[in-house]
Amino acid sequence: MTKILLLSDTHSYIDNTILKYVKQADEVWHAGDIGDLKVTDAIKALKPLRSVYGNIDSTEIRTEFPEHNRFMCEGVDVWITHIGGYPGAYNMRIREAIKQNPPRLFICGHSHILKVMPDKQLNLLHMNPGAVGKHGFHKTRTMLRFTINNKKIDNLEVIEFSKR
Repeated sequence: MTKILLLSDTHSYIDNTILKYVKQADEVWHAGDIGDLKVTDAIKALKPLRSVYGNIDSTEIRTEFPEHNRFMCEGVDVWITHIGGYPGAYNMRIREAIKQNPPRLFICGHSHILKVMPDKQLNLLHMNPGAVGKHGFHKTRTMLRFTINNKKIDNLEVIEFSKR
């Protein structure tokens, strides 16, 4: 079993409360708009990190992290990208690729809106953890945590922080 902490849109913000949750996870996944490498450096000092860059990220961040990160975790095919869209309305840059070879778990950020929903047509689970940073229009900062165990995605929990 692997305990995952999923976050996105930190926009250079990291604090001890976020890091408390990082310490409880086996792996941390970041869906882009990191903002500053101090965020990912703080996470990597504690736990393994899988991340992608977002549209606000610098050349330095884009050098360290890919636009797309596709990998296997506990038998689950995972695809993380920053701008991905939603079931039935995927971003045009990935639309054909996701239809041709859908993952089991598709993760994106960008919208600052927390959503977890199935794509019944492509037989995948879509997750967007919302935004945990303090920059943007969102009113509540959110992250997700869940487990993956023997091809099963389970124990999904929304972590919600006080209003910005």
